[in-house]
Parts: sequence; structure tokens; C-alpha cells
Amino acid sequence: MRKVVIGLEVHCEVMTHSKNFSASPNEYTMTPNIHVSPVDLGLPGILPVANKEAVRKALKTAMALHCENPDEVIFDRKNYFYPDLPKGYQITQVTKPCGVRGYLDFYVEDKVKRVEIHQLHLEEDTASLEHYNNFSLIDYNRSGIPLMEIVTEPCIESSDEAVAFLETLRSVFLYLEVSEAASDKGQMRCDVNISLKEEGETKLGTKVEMKNINSFSNVHDAIEYEIKRQNEVLDHGEKVVQETRRFDDTTGKTFSMREKVDAIDYKYFVEPNIPPVKITKEFLEEIRQEIPPLAFSRMNKYMEEYGLSRYDATILVKEKKISDYFEEVIKNGASYKSASSWVISLVLASLNKLEISLEEFFLTPKMLADVINLVDNNKLSMDHGKKIIYQAIKEKRNPIEIIEENHLEKIEDQNVILNYAQEAIEENPEQVRQYVEEGKDYIANFFVGKVMQKSRRQADPKIALEMIKQELEKRKNR
Repeated sequence: MRKVVIGLEVHCEVMTHSKNFSASPNEYTMTPNIHVSPVDLGLPGILPVANKEAVRKALKTAMALHCENPDEVIFDRKNYFYPDLPKGYQITQVTKPCGVRGYLDFYVEDKVKRVEIHQLHLEEDTASLEHYNNFSLIDYNRSGIPLMEIVTEPCIESSDEAVAFLETLRSVFLYLEVSEAASDKGQMRCDVNISLKEEGETKLGTKVEMKNINSFSNVHDAIEYEIKRQNEVLDHGEKVVQETRRFDDTTGKTFSMREKVDAIDYKYFVEPNIPPVKITKEFLEEIRQEIPPLAFSRMNKYMEEYGLSRYDATILVKEKKISDYFEEVIKNGASYKSASSWVISLVLASLNKLEISLEEFFLTPKMLADVINLVDNNKLSMDHGKKIIYQAIKEKRNPIEIIEENHLEKIEDQNVILNYAQEAIEENPEQVRQYVEEGKDYIANFFVGKVMQKSRRQADPKIALEMIKQELEKRKNR
């Protein structure tokens, strides 16, 4: 039995107005080579200037991942030659990364898994290449975009753990608003390092790297295929080759790109054109105050304090804006479970049906809470409550106005309900006979339906049933 050992290198583009070391716009576009400057092209005489906002967001992310922050910002040169790197070197961080020795906790099924973070560093993205049969094209729009790289320790043990980690990490990016982290735009990519070792062994097996995987499903499939491939190699008494491979999502297989016998010497040295900048404790504390409660802590709070199921908690924390909306509903007086139920079944369903974002949604948390409180306090039926909410969304009106305008609050006055019950009984003598003479007690429910019709579904059905049984029992004793 062999144990799977996985380490991830996650690259995430940082959301800023300009690029990491130039004034070029940091905007996604399908039109090639329009967001470029001499700095991005690596022309002679360029002078890079560090992007303060990119540094701030990298430090913020490192804090959220429980990393230790440096006392100064230092950038380094990583020297290598490749077509998508016009300068012949990349400005990155080695000497003092934005964060080291952190961790991220997340759920895998019902268990909490902790993945240790080796480091988080800030660098510049490369240009992008498109390869054809006889030539390649290069787009410099991406060159110089601020890029965070999060490197884990080799402590992930399955494809499911890897995907759960990536999903949780992406939620961190979104909660912090440091990136859109959209895989389809290439804003979040992943290198996977995987090896197998015999059970009980302390030494890691030969590492195989899979480069630039851009979707979570592809990460899962690539790991599954590579586990199978490496097991087959070892089962045949052969050795796994240390190499870099690529994943082909059309075949679901990995293919060799190049062997890696020795570690590459990138000849790192401190970037001479960007002076180190001291980081004050006050600056770090200012950033720390901006970090909101993240998905993992909110999920635990919803389960442990609010008594919600893990399924409901998972749905509510998936997006920060939905979680914030849910908490605002609670702050306006709705109970935890009722707020959860209405947000999941009504708000999310409406957003999907209308194909709109929460920012475009008319119904405020207070409006929803007001209706929930009426339902929970038996002032409004659940059926009426939902219909009113849908009407309010459609007409863009406050649901309380609709309730007051149509006198839709639940009727609990026993005298009023008794009048409806007596009318229904007088109008349906055959059903009365069945109850009185044949002992068909379930006929009482028939009259509840009649009372609900007469009251436009405003009568409290429990009180209605009680009144009906009293009236029918009187007729039994005549």
C-alpha cells in the first residue's frame, strides 16, 4: 500500500488598477497587446516601481493564512530565459516573502484538514503564449500583472483534499476581495507536485510536477491519473522519473514535457532597482483590521452557535455577500434557522431564476426579516409570506406595504374564525352527516380548507380546526 503525497503551488492574480511594476492597466481583455508599456516589454533603461496596493493585498492574504509577515518588503530577481519573459528575469520574492509558515483549515467531508503553507510571495506574471503547428503568438497583456504564489508543504493526501483546499483558498481570495480568482480568465492556476511512498517510509518518493492546471476538476483528474500511472510504474519494478508533465483535459491523461534531474539554478539576487521598504507594526495592524471573518470560521459559527446543518452552513458561506446578507437578516430579528431557510430557499432561488446578482436584488435583509418575523409569530401564514415576497420582488415594493394594503395578516380572532366555520358547516350538510352519523373524523380537514378559502388563507388553521371540531361535536350530541 503506497501513500500519496501532494504539494501545491497556487498562482493567483491580484486585483489592482495597474500592474505590479508599471502603470499599465491591470484589466482582463481578449484583445492582445493593448495593456503594455516599456516596463512590461523589458526594453532597455526600464525602471520598475513597486505597486503598494499589490503588496498590501499580498500581506493581507498572508495574514488570513496565519503566516508570519516580514519586517520589510524586498524583491528579488529570478533569472531564466523563456519566450514569455521578455526581460530574461522575473521580479519575485525569495529573501523575505510576504508570508511564511502559515496554514489553512478546511472541511473534507466531515473532518477538518489542515494544510501547512510554506510561503506566500508576490511576483509578476509572465506573458501568455499561444502555440500553433508552425509558430507561436505572444500576448504581453498579462506580463507584469501582480501575482501571488502560495506554496504548500507536501501534506495533502488525495485529490479530494487538494480540491477542497483550492476551493477554500479561493474563498479566502474572494472574502478578502484581493482577486476575482476566475479560472476561466487565467486568474487562478495551479502546479501540482505528486509522489508515492511505501506505507511506513519517511523518505518521499520521486516527485513529478504537473504545470499550469487551470480548473479544480482538472486538478482532481490529473492527480487521479498520475496516482494510477505512478502505481503502475512501481508495480512493474520500474522507477518513477523526476519530470515535469502537462495534463490534457481532452484525454484525461498527463504527458511528459521535460525531465528534471537537477534543481534549476535561478541565480537569485536582490532586485537592484527596487529599494527595500520597512514595514511598520502600525501598517500591518491597519491591514489586519480589514480582514473579515472568513468562510471556515463563519461555517463553524453557523453550526456550533446557530445550530445549522453543515449542508446549510456550506451554502451560506460560499459567497461572502450571501453570508453578510444572512447575518443582516438575523440582526433584524429573524431566528437563525428561519433566516437560513428563507435565504437558501427563497433568496438564492430568486437570484438564480432572475439571473441577477445580490447587488441587483430589491429585497433588503430588513424586508425579509420583517416577513419572517410575522410568519414565526403566527401573524402571517407561510404560504402568504412566500407569495408576498415574490410579489414584492416583482413589483419592487416593500412587502409590509402589500400586507397592510391587502389586510393579509393572519387571523387569530376566535370569533371571526368561528363565523367562517359556522358558514362552512351550514353550506355542506352532507359532509356534516358523514362526520356525525358515520364517524368520519377526517371530514374536519375538509372544513378547514373551506375556512381557509373564505378567509383568503388568513385564518390560523390550528384555531380553525379547533373551532370546527367544537361545532361538529355539538351536532353529534343533538
